[in-house]
Amino acid sequence: MNKPINTEAAAPSRLGVWLGHHAHSIVFSLGRVLGKPWATLLTIMVMALALALPLGLSIALDNLRHFTGSVQQSRDINLFLKPEIDAADAAQVADTLRGRADVAAVTLRTPEEGLAELRGNAGLGEAIEALGDNPLPTLLIVTPAAANDAPLAQSLQSLPQADLVQHDALWRQRLDAWLGFGARLVQVLSLLLGLGAILVVGNTVRLDIQSRRDEIGVLQLLGASDGFIRRPFLYLGAWYGLGAGAVALLLVGLAGLALRPPLATLSQSYGSAFVLHGLDLLHSMFVLLGTILLGWLGAWLVAGHFLRQTRPTET
Repeated sequence: MNKPINTEAAAPSRLGVWLGHHAHSIVFSLGRVLGKPWATLLTIMVMALALALPLGLSIALDNLRHFTGSVQQSRDINLFLKPEIDAADAAQVADTLRGRADVAAVTLRTPEEGLAELRGNAGLGEAIEALGDNPLPTLLIVTPAAANDAPLAQSLQSLPQADLVQHDALWRQRLDAWLGFGARLVQVLSLLLGLGAILVVGNTVRLDIQSRRDEIGVLQLLGASDGFIRRPFLYLGAWYGLGAGAVALLLVGLAGLALRPPLATLSQSYGSAFVLHGLDLLHSMFVLLGTILLGWLGAWLVAGHFLRQTRPTET
């Protein structure tokens, strides 16, 4: 006696069909990309150049922030005590300042230490010896605990033991303003050139859609959904985005390798150990993900517009 056939078990699930079409679309779109190597290379290079500029500027800005942040003494406030303040009184003033909430640290530098440093760094040994007595006062190097250190500098100036307060805040405010301008410039360029990359992908996908216009028309007549028709083109745009992101990272990396030796020589001439830093693996993966999304978005916009224009209407 023949047993009834379980059609539900034999038929593939909707999820399996959906995943199978995604896998087919990925492989098919990759074949379309590799089947036109010169056109693909041209598209990827145009996108990569558009993406490499804001990416390189962003890396340069991050390195500049790292460099300015590493110069800790730029935030320090130099408090010169009056000449009649002896070592014991200076130590007491330093202890009092260390107990304040707006002070992170206080370094006491005696006149003898300052004279030794001046003699060693400036090469003025003979001139200093001719002075006879040590003319340098006791110095307290105060490190602020907060970013806004102007109130602390004013408070130190009002101390009865204070003779002079050196607070180089103006140039740091200007530097912060330039860094803010640079960050905004990177954002604007990223937006404009990212839009350019989307347009490049969209135009390339549009040409591919036009070459398959008849095939798409048949699928529409058979009742295929827009998502089914659009899916291969979305992966096509994603492949373009992935290739452009990889090439952009390569270009930025090569530029960093070319700039690193002269920058290291320049840093050493100023007595700094600053080294140019590039993107780590995690940030590189985020860049690739962003470029894939750009390619996907460009293909989605163009394919959606085409399908809306060509979708058969019921009469």
